Amino acid sequence: MDENRISYHESVKTAYKRIKEDGMTNIWDRFEAQGLGDPDKRCAFCMGGIRCDFCSNGPCRADAAKDKRGVCGITADGMAMRMMLLRNVMGASTYQYHAAATIRTLRKTAEGKAPYSICEPEKLMGFATRLGVATTGSDKDIALRLCDYLEKEWHLSGYEESAVVKALAPEERQNLWRSLDIFPGGIYSEMMMATSSSLTNVDGYYVSLAKKAMRMSIAMAYQSQIVLEYLQDVLFGIPRPHIFRTDLGVLDPEYVNILPNGHEPFLGFALVITARDPVWQEKARKAGAKGIRIIANIETGQEMIQRWEMDDVFYGYTGNWIMQEAILATGAVDVFVADMNCSMPVDPFYAQKYQFKLLPVSDLVAFEGISDRINYIPEDAQSQAESILEMGISNFPKRKAHVHPLTGLPVQEAIVGFSTESIITALGGSLDPLLNAIKDGTIKGIAGLVSCTSLRDSGQDVHSVAIAKELIKRDILILSMGCGSAAMEVSGLCNPKSADLAGPGLKAICNALKIPPVLAFGTCTDTGRCADLVAAVSAALGGIPIPDLPVVAAAPEYMEQKATIDAIFALAFGLYTYVNPIPFVTGAPALVQLLTQDLPGITGGSLHIETDAGEAADAMLAHIMAQRKKLGI
Repeated sequence: MDENRISYHESVKTAYKRIKEDGMTNIWDRFEAQGLGDPDKRCAFCMGGIRCDFCSNGPCRADAAKDKRGVCGITADGMAMRMMLLRNVMGASTYQYHAAATIRTLRKTAEGKAPYSICEPEKLMGFATRLGVATTGSDKDIALRLCDYLEKEWHLSGYEESAVVKALAPEERQNLWRSLDIFPGGIYSEMMMATSSSLTNVDGYYVSLAKKAMRMSIAMAYQSQIVLEYLQDVLFGIPRPHIFRTDLGVLDPEYVNILPNGHEPFLGFALVITARDPVWQEKARKAGAKGIRIIANIETGQEMIQRWEMDDVFYGYTGNWIMQEAILATGAVDVFVADMNCSMPVDPFYAQKYQFKLLPVSDLVAFEGISDRINYIPEDAQSQAESILEMGISNFPKRKAHVHPLTGLPVQEAIVGFSTESIITALGGSLDPLLNAIKDGTIKGIAGLVSCTSLRDSGQDVHSVAIAKELIKRDILILSMGCGSAAMEVSGLCNPKSADLAGPGLKAICNALKIPPVLAFGTCTDTGRCADLVAAVSAALGGIPIPDLPVVAAAPEYMEQKATIDAIFALAFGLYTYVNPIPFVTGAPALVQLLTQDLPGITGGSLHIETDAGEAADAMLAHIMAQRKKLGI
């Protein structure tokens, strides 16, 4: 296989060779076995989003050109948008699961029953104030009051306007959403409405379905994403810039390596707290190891590394989800701690081959053939972390005796930990320096890069890195989120040295502030946080409408259902949104026209699709320059 079809990263290419030598199934070979590398072998109806098997009359295939409909009469446009809406429900519900776990953790922490603390009381008070929650009494009182308020808000009926959205969203957006009848109620009601509408013979009108997707996306961004991120800040700290080790070389086989993986950082942080106790390090040494290390992975890892600095216990970060098998095949893993997202069904085969313990820690996650399980409970997090450390120490001699590790892999350094607060701090306490740099053209604009990683058109992270390099070359500052952040960190674009790849204006800013041209802004759940920053920029510029800002959203390698609802929210928020690979809607011409041509006159957002990185960056720059001209800057 062409190495560039595997990954951008040399470490992953090296690990792939080991996987092949060991005869292991892997994501790259499975992709080829599906015939997906050849576009001509892909089903045209599936690729166009115009296939449906929801009822026993099907599967049906639609053809808009011939007015060929499903048996029920649904059009190609309705079929494609209905499937998109259901993907969005899956994405929204998973974000909300994370938000509910965050509230549960904050409540138990405030009650003194969890091993965490309220480490950012000012953020707690500030967030409560924004939401109109009383700030009298102790931190405990405020936290519990806030938990009660948010849980009640989540359960509002769909005909009641969300007070959270009223408190957090720009007024200009709120007025527009009301006029379009997409101002949401509670997130649970919006998910119910979207799911129920997708039943056979209920709602087959693509415009109606698109509006329901937008309603739900707005509820998700403000009630799920912003809530969970801001309250994790309260518990674990506001992200602030610091250096962190990345790439597969952070895995030293002479240590007990425990890898929290997924999207929720709660047990990951508990593991770091516990492993820092010298007693546990001594237990590991008695088992023959040099000590215990907690190695961060995927989005759980991003949540962790953005907030806490590295040391010899919380040692490093590996990368994003497609390299999961490469991580496991290093032969340096003792426990793979799988929370609510991004652990692969194939992991048990790797656990058997490379002698590590595979442990689900969420009631969402299960693996065939794996009976061990610890479902996260906030008040039991300390004892659960201790059990996991014991498991890792017990596994170490077994792994060492039976597995030859892959060594000599590279280690990179990245600056991580950017947030609205830390960006303002870096700018001297206000957004003015950034706004002035945009106004005078030193920086042309800002791109929020919210990406997964996908093999559909290129190797892991290849297109994401190409897009980022093209954008910074055009003096566009990037805020990276999601698995795209890992792509940026491991590729070196989150290192200040990469300023040499930027255009002259952005390079000068980076050198002056000692920052990279790509700012690691967190996980996919930080889409809401990014929207809040964009709203702050809008307000600082005198209330300029969101669609008029020199800002774009980019998803160079979107992959799964959470990414699709992020994109829908960006469109509802009014952003030019670049997406790759081509979504499964091309067989729905009216829907394509709505998203790419009509939407700018409705929400101000627009969907742009382009497979060439240079042309995609040119189009984003053209949009930014048009907005600058409109603003007279």
